[in-house]
Amino acid sequence: MAGPDGHNSASRGLFSGSMKPVLSGAIAFLILCAPAAGAPANFLYMGSGDLEKSSALLQRPDIDGVQVVYSWKSLEPAKGQYDFSSIEQDLAAADAAHKKLFIQIQDRFFSPEARNVPDYLLTDPQYGGALVAQVDNPGESKPVGHGWVAMQWNPSVRVRYQALLKALAEKFDGKVFGVNLPETAADVDQKHDKSGFSCDAYFDAEMQNLKVARAAFGKSHVVQYVNFWPCEWDNDHDYMGRLFKYAASHRIGLGGPDIVPFNKAQMKNSYPFFHRYKSKLDLVALAVQEATLTYKNPATGKPFTRQEFARFASDYLGADIIFWSAETPWLRNS
Repeated sequence: MAGPDGHNSASRGLFSGSMKPVLSGAIAFLILCAPAAGAPANFLYMGSGDLEKSSALLQRPDIDGVQVVYSWKSLEPAKGQYDFSSIEQDLAAADAAHKKLFIQIQDRFFSPEARNVPDYLLTDPQYGGALVAQVDNPGESKPVGHGWVAMQWNPSVRVRYQALLKALAEKFDGKVFGVNLPETAADVDQKHDKSGFSCDAYFDAEMQNLKVARAAFGKSHVVQYVNFWPCEWDNDHDYMGRLFKYAASHRIGLGGPDIVPFNKAQMKNSYPFFHRYKSKLDLVALAVQEATLTYKNPATGKPFTRQEFARFASDYLGADIIFWSAETPWLRNS
């Protein structure tokens, strides 16, 4: 199931294989059952255009703000011509409700039909097609496509994305509570790739975009979503380590699209770094998206509860904010 940004947690291997987290099952269960050290702020999470129908949720006293995902194409309909009316409308709605707005600027999409970058990027040869397919079973003779990622490792594509970030900052810095860049995970079929992709080039491009965002937004929070890096497992390329170290020393927040307590794959990637850097980052903002709601606590056999999500996010990951899908049961049933 995909969320507003098209994110599909299943494609990241959540709960794949046997559960063998870094912490023992007994200790993990005790952490989930213990009182939370500090409750994170509650934000709604949704796609562009969805805020009006969720206005009643935004009015709730236990909701502090909203995170809205905007595709690159929707914000730049033509080269260098920007349309920020959707953000302006959402910001006005958040301000009227005395709530905060977080904006996510999406350059990757998780369905084959979603090619949501500006048309000029797709047609002008200098951008090399601008998008590369994200695939399941990369490297096999017939990998299955499930979406697209912008070729940020192509300098011409990256310059245009950075121009968008700068234009957004000129308009909204200090007005929006924060801006976040999409997740670091990308599934590129390197065996058949002709775009010039390499894992090092991808990492360097993402870091450059983050630096530009931090320099442009001097007042609003800047958060990089991080879950996995291509080619990396257990920090064996030091991508994860370098990102967290840089973020901690440059007033950058970090976050991610999925809170799944003690998930095996995440515990070999971003989660231990969030734990290690508790209280050292400018902001930690993590999401419970639609797909996240489908996973079950292996100790109970039932879907994770609101309390279990919040305790793990607060006590282990050090979350300051949780972005909750508007479909979350506790929001719909209370």
